[in-house]
Amino acid sequence: MESEEWRESIIMIYTYIEVILIAVALAMDCFSVSIATGLAHSTAPKSSIVRMALLFGLFQALMPLIGWGVTLLFGPYIASFDQWVAFALLAFIGTKMIIDYFREEEHKSFDPTLLSIVLLLAVATSIDALAVGVSFECMGKTTWADIAPSVLIIGLMSFLFTLFGYRLGSTIGRRFHFPAELIGGIILIAIGIKALL
Repeated sequence: MESEEWRESIIMIYTYIEVILIAVALAMDCFSVSIATGLAHSTAPKSSIVRMALLFGLFQALMPLIGWGVTLLFGPYIASFDQWVAFALLAFIGTKMIIDYFREEEHKSFDPTLLSIVLLLAVATSIDALAVGVSFECMGKTTWADIAPSVLIIGLMSFLFTLFGYRLGSTIGRRFHFPAELIGGIILIAIGIKALL
């Protein structure tokens, strides 16, 4: 009996380690995008940064939930085009940042902390998490109680990585004067290409 309890404890620990590693992997896109945002807009108000982190965390948590919920009906269909959606959104925003970099100061319009831009980035960076939701279904997570801790961990990790990434990007952007918008745009396009590969 004790050996059975010990075995279940080991499996639970392993499962949580696995979820944390998945959460960190998913948070890497949030981290990269928030660094790019910090580079391009290092003087954003704290409320904008917290809003970005909350939305990134929320979407990263919702996407696995959606993927898990619709796996049986739409899983293969979603998997066939999700990387193209992520690429298109990130390439669009990245290209806009690059174009804005070459415009004269008074004609620049790009603000990566605008709610519309943040929502696009949140969707683009979280599309990979749909596939994670599909994998949760394959791992035997069949109830809300099974998936809730994983979803919360993924959302929290993305929230924290976004805050840290923005802070890092804005610190670098203030200390070193280089073409931040240009670099930020290239980073976003590179993340989009990575989604395709």
